[in-house]
Amino acid sequence: MDLRSLGWDEIVAGRFAPYADKRLLPARVTLEHQHIYRVQAEADELLAVVAGHLRHRATGPQDYPAVGDWVAVRPPTPGHRAVIQAVLPRKSKFSRKVAGDEAVEQVVAANVDTVFIVMGLDRDYSLRRVERYLITAWDGGAAPAVVLNKADVCEDVGAAVSEVQSVAPGVSVHAISTRCDPDLACLDPYLEPGRTVALLGSSGVGKSTIVNRLVGEEVQRTREVRESDQRGRHTTSHRQLIRLPGGALLIDTPGMRELQLWDGAAGVGAAFGDVEAFAPKCRFGDCRHDTEPGCAVKAAVDDGDLDANRLESYRQLQRERKWLLARIDERTAQDRKRYEKMIGKIARDFKPRE
Repeated sequence: MDLRSLGWDEIVAGRFAPYADKRLLPARVTLEHQHIYRVQAEADELLAVVAGHLRHRATGPQDYPAVGDWVAVRPPTPGHRAVIQAVLPRKSKFSRKVAGDEAVEQVVAANVDTVFIVMGLDRDYSLRRVERYLITAWDGGAAPAVVLNKADVCEDVGAAVSEVQSVAPGVSVHAISTRCDPDLACLDPYLEPGRTVALLGSSGVGKSTIVNRLVGEEVQRTREVRESDQRGRHTTSHRQLIRLPGGALLIDTPGMRELQLWDGAAGVGAAFGDVEAFAPKCRFGDCRHDTEPGCAVKAAVDDGDLDANRLESYRQLQRERKWLLARIDERTAQDRKRYEKMIGKIARDFKPRE
């Protein structure tokens, strides 16, 4: 396989250059499952594991290969799998905080050009969820597009599209129906050869059906949502990179029950430009737009120039980000203490005898 069909370009070639003289192969991760990776090299598709030194240096899951990553691989030898020696720097990523209270980053997809934020026009519909996905996409350096599936069950598709556009400034919004649209032609402009698109969204929004439509055959299993609450059931159990007939690359991901932000510094500003546009007029430079007097953002809500729900969502996400940064600082301090304790023990153990 020509690596260019996998997205290889001069930038990736430059990042691989330090490994070119070490008899390593460039390859792209196409499947991740229980620390076993399927990687596509130019000559063959390989099963690979991570090298010991890479595991030893990893500070968390974000340092391990993710689907979409370019890696430097030592070829397999008889009786042994290929070994991933290095993960090349990523041009973009879609990351979230792992579930629970741990302040740990999880990279869902790497080296993505466009993120399809898929949402159903049934009970899955949520403007607040769209905001979270937009923030995460912008924060990771990928361009988002919103895909509203199940248009066939929505009474007013135009109103739904307008609502999403109101919280997604400058983002293309497409309403589709995988039941009624045989080819999903509105998505074609994003699916250029060598370009990578990631499908992200909750369970039951129709991501697997979209994959099957774009591939042209049933490659992903699908299941109906529960009638009782319209909640989806997981059908995709792992992240996978699929090459489409036209040459585009599609990363399918399992449905997300929740999306907790990771960092969000750049993404919040991009997603809430309408809120932050009023902030310079606040009396205090560090105004939180909550109880402070002279808040121009709250005044905009009172005057009807800003949606109150948008402001409340903005506050919630800022509180979440503040909590995350505090947990990261706490974890960094704990790691520093452990490191200093380890260095002290080494110094005592190797102290020369008098």
